[in-house]
Amino acid sequence: MAQERILLIDDDEGLLHLLTMRLTAMSFQVVPCTSGEEALAEARREIFELAITDLRLTSQDGLDVMEELLLIHPTLPVLILTAHGSIPNAVEAMQRGAYGYLTKPFDDAELSLSIEKALTQQRMRREIQRLQVLVKELYGLDNVIASSAPMQALLQQVVRVADTNATICISGETGTGKEVIARVIHCNSRRAREHFVAINCGAIPEPLFESELFGHMKGAFTGAYESKQGLFQTADGGTLFLDEVGEMPMSMQGKLLRTLQEREVHPVGTSLPVKVNVRIITASNKDLSQAVKKGTFREDLYYRIHVVPLTVPPLRERRADIPLLAQHFLKLYAQRMDKNIKGFMPDAMQKLMLSPWRGNVRELENTIEKAAVMATQDMITADLITYLNHSPETQLKTLTQAKEEFERGYLKEVLGFTRGNISRAALIAGRYRADFYKLLKKYRLHPADTKTAKTEDTEEPASPDRSTVSK
Repeated sequence: MAQERILLIDDDEGLLHLLTMRLTAMSFQVVPCTSGEEALAEARREIFELAITDLRLTSQDGLDVMEELLLIHPTLPVLILTAHGSIPNAVEAMQRGAYGYLTKPFDDAELSLSIEKALTQQRMRREIQRLQVLVKELYGLDNVIASSAPMQALLQQVVRVADTNATICISGETGTGKEVIARVIHCNSRRAREHFVAINCGAIPEPLFESELFGHMKGAFTGAYESKQGLFQTADGGTLFLDEVGEMPMSMQGKLLRTLQEREVHPVGTSLPVKVNVRIITASNKDLSQAVKKGTFREDLYYRIHVVPLTVPPLRERRADIPLLAQHFLKLYAQRMDKNIKGFMPDAMQKLMLSPWRGNVRELENTIEKAAVMATQDMITADLITYLNHSPETQLKTLTQAKEEFERGYLKEVLGFTRGNISRAALIAGRYRADFYKLLKKYRLHPADTKTAKTEDTEEPASPDRSTVSK
């Protein structure tokens, strides 16, 4: 880790030299200056983590120097050194922007403590900035892989709703990326600097649900050895993402509704409400409107969370994104495995494009990861897309093949049901006898194949129908 840089200003060269030695011994990189002008010139050239200046300088007031430093670096913490320590001096220094002050003489422990406090705040600020950049890189709209028309339409909706406080309900099949969309909304909202807290409602045992969401007090129930903050309080000021909200027990739905209406929670074990300011984003792979009709989801809660509905399309409806997603996952896993894999052979990409992807983006990622593990060359070949080879369910038939398979099976079933009785079979199928015979000929079926058929029903039809069969 690079040494933290301190700008030190004092016109007493003896004290300046002594402080430089002390700070260097504390593993800081020190730039000593004997005047405000020299210090300001250094500040314009370099970035510093902390500035320490004497209050009384020969040619300039230390507080004036501090204010000019803050014009150059607004977040720079500044410590003031003074031999004239008094309450008025301290108050004025803090009012004008100083982080703190030290009264001469001071010992090494006092100096070290003051510096550590100032730098802790600065380190935290830098870490927050680093995380914000990382979040933007991960979840900024420009980096969401979505070249297909359905995803572009979805992102246009996201842009319109992200910077509001509207409650959002995201629907979509398992594996489509509902949580990714929720994070994109959070990271492009006014709440981006606060917490994004996600919870899978289907993964929490019902007895623990209330405690997880709302928190509990020490001794509220067996095993509650200490008080615990709930997820609503953890997400205060930010966003709470309730994934698979349709799995929430009915006993909790009423309590969630009350929390959304009153904007306050009641931790288990206390009757005192706690105010919360949380944006709610929910997601479900179920049709919540059907759950309402079945009585498994409260209608009033449905309308409360369904303010802005968004739908994430399944991967089979956004096939234009498959090559981009596949290349993204390949690059990710190739780096993790330290392999030089450049891309996909045409036959491998064709397999990826033709798959129905019932598991959506999550299934695609899993398939690419396995291919990267097994790869021995710099290109992914079709034989490495093993999931498609080993799962019969993923082999798509053409529409014609599927239709013919169904019709043949249906005709055999009807003939078996009527024991070869053509009149009854045609009636059940909703076809004229002549049309029914055409279908039998097409699929090389004959009513005589059913040995128990009645003679009058299995004999050749009358003249118009006979000509149809014999053609």
